[in-house]
Amino acid sequence: MSRKYKFRNPEAVYFVSFATVNWIDVFTRREYKDIVVDSLNYCIREKGLIVYAWVIMSNHVHLVIEGREVALENVLRDMKKHTANEILDAIKKNQQESRREWMLWMFERAGKKNPNNSKYQFWQQHNQPIELTRHAYGIDAAIDYVHENPVKAGFVSQAESYPYSSAVDFAGGKGLVNIVPCW
Repeated sequence: MSRKYKFRNPEAVYFVSFATVNWIDVFTRREYKDIVVDSLNYCIREKGLIVYAWVIMSNHVHLVIEGREVALENVLRDMKKHTANEILDAIKKNQQESRREWMLWMFERAGKKNPNNSKYQFWQQHNQPIELTRHAYGIDAAIDYVHENPVKAGFVSQAESYPYSSAVDFAGGKGLVNIVPCW
């Protein structure tokens, strides 16, 4: 992994993105997105992860996060490993998944190219953490970017209409992940 993809400051707030291998659109089904949501909430509850903003798109996840109890690289490593195993298992068991064989083949093919895997690779290996400034602009700009992703992708016309995003919380609703308000 390149040095530019490191969490250098353990007290910083970071913008993080991670995607499925080959940008496969896995998160078109609710049950796969729910696995990521459950994992985020577990990391908040059990590992001290602080989530300021999040969104799950069709093939990637954006987070604005901070670590308190466990180093962020360890939290993300464990979360990605857990969600990969759970989602792959869900794909295998989902009789309604018309793309099951193709997706598993793609994940297995990616896994064979990486000696760190036993069979499949679900997530791309890097997280691309970007340290955000404590100024309102740095964090606010990242949060706006996260929330506007579903709008720019054409999924919804207003950010708060997309349930798999913290934009719901920012609009006064109760979202799926237990976020912390920035200010």
